[in-house]
Amino acid sequence: MLRYPYKIITVILVFTLYSCVEKKEQPDQRETSSTSVMDNRIKITQAQFEQSKMLLGNLEQKSFPTVVNVNGMIDVPPENRAVVNATMGGYIKTTPLLVGDAVRKGQVLATIENPEFVMLQQEYMEVNEQLIYLKSEYDRQITMKAENITSQKSYLKAESEYRTAVATHTGLDKQLRMIHISPSKVREGSISSIGSIYAPISGSITKMNVTRGSYVSPATEILEIIDSDHIHLELSVFEKDIMKIKKGQRINFKIPESSMEIYGAEVHLVGTSIDANRTIRVHGHLNNDSDHNFLTGMFVNAGIITDSAFAKAVPNQAVVEVDDVFYVLVLDKIEGEVYYFKQVEVVVEKSYEGFMTVQSEAVFTPQTQFLIKGAFNLLGE
Repeated sequence: MLRYPYKIITVILVFTLYSCVEKKEQPDQRETSSTSVMDNRIKITQAQFEQSKMLLGNLEQKSFPTVVNVNGMIDVPPENRAVVNATMGGYIKTTPLLVGDAVRKGQVLATIENPEFVMLQQEYMEVNEQLIYLKSEYDRQITMKAENITSQKSYLKAESEYRTAVATHTGLDKQLRMIHISPSKVREGSISSIGSIYAPISGSITKMNVTRGSYVSPATEILEIIDSDHIHLELSVFEKDIMKIKKGQRINFKIPESSMEIYGAEVHLVGTSIDANRTIRVHGHLNNDSDHNFLTGMFVNAGIITDSAFAKAVPNQAVVEVDDVFYVLVLDKIEGEVYYFKQVEVVVEKSYEGFMTVQSEAVFTPQTQFLIKGAFNLLGE
């Protein structure tokens, strides 16, 4: 009979001990919860801070421009581009140059052969010889007319024949010079079936459309020369933005296909007519065109700076993008040799020359300190 009271006492003691253990565990849970809240912040020791060469910084007052983004190309003025044609048709005799060769003004580019050149020189020589006789006869008629020993008809005939011969001689002289055959050498008896084609400007050959033996007419483009001493930007600005563009505004541009380096230019001329695609041409002069190896026809992305305003900003390195969301690390406090940072979500408004303006639900003051170097190592991985 005594066994039942002992069992009851034993059960009561077990429940009492369990309740005591449960009460002791409750403060530990609260402590664990408090620790987890603290762990939401990022802790960095002084040693880690210095080893990773991290850096703190505040908001800075920076100028942010209003930019009109446009596309365009590298080009040259019309007087720096020349298409070379033959004045008279013929067969290419020699063409020693290749695309990329540099030429100077007056240099022989090619020679062209045509039997008609011989006939032209022959006709010139015949008229030249006739001109000597007709000049003599005309002078004689002048003298005789002054002495009233010739008729008016004879005088007028001599004058007409002489002046016609002079006109023909002058025309043939010009034609020979156009195909670069010297009339003086022809008068000396030197006749050639070959004419030369000379460079009208200095520059580099960008197109070569003929080969030796090919026939060319006056309409055939034999080659093209471009002088790159004065290259410029030809930009296309949409109609909605053109009222913002003015002469003298700064242009930043890059050549996306070859380099991401930013170059400078300035608006020089703004077009006064709208193209079929509703854009207006804007002509820009490069700041240092001689320092870069730009080629005509290169595609450019450009930004025309139309205005600017000051705003508080942080360096680009202070902002980290994670899954299409931007964050900054804000210093919460320093305890001993430990830095505590809060991860704050922000919206990037503007970005220019290494700085960004950011907005957040959190209030940033001039005293707010950001991790401006090393944030990517903590958030980006």
